[in-house]
Amino acid sequence: MKKLIGVVFIACFAILMTGCATGPKFSALKSSIPPVSQVKGRIYFYRTAVLGAAIQPKVKLNGETIGTAKPKGFFYVDRDPGNYEVETTTEVKRKLSLTLDKGMVRYVRLNIAMGFFAGHVYPELVEDATGEKEIAKCSQTGRK
Repeated sequence: MKKLIGVVFIACFAILMTGCATGPKFSALKSSIPPVSQVKGRIYFYRTAVLGAAIQPKVKLNGETIGTAKPKGFFYVDRDPGNYEVETTTEVKRKLSLTLDKGMVRYVRLNIAMGFFAGHVYPELVEDATGEKEIAKCSQTGRK
C-alpha cells in the first residue's frame, strides 16, 4: 500500500511539474536582456503560482496573443507608448487596463483564483519593486 501511495504521489508531482516553465531564470538572464528603448515601453508578464498548473490561458494584449500564463514563467513585450488592455480567458474573461510611457517598465502578475469549473487567471498590475522581486525566480517561457 505504501508503495502505491508513493507511485501516485510521484505521478501527481510529475504531472504538476510538466506544466511549469523550464527556461532560464530571470535572475540569470537579467544582465543579458536588452534595456528598454527610450521610444518604447516594456511590459513583463509573470506567474508565480504553481497552483492550478494545468490552467495556462493565452495572454492577449489589445486582442493580440502575446504569450501563455505558465506557472513560474515570465515573458515580456516592448510596445509603443499608449493605452493597453491585457486579457486572459478561462471560463470567464479577465481584463486589466494600463498605460505605457516611453522608457517605462511595467509588471503584470498573472494570478490564479478558483472558479466554478476551472481556475481563473487574472492579470494584476504590481509596483516595480514587487515585480522585480517576484519575477526573479520565474523562468523564461518565450512569448507564444
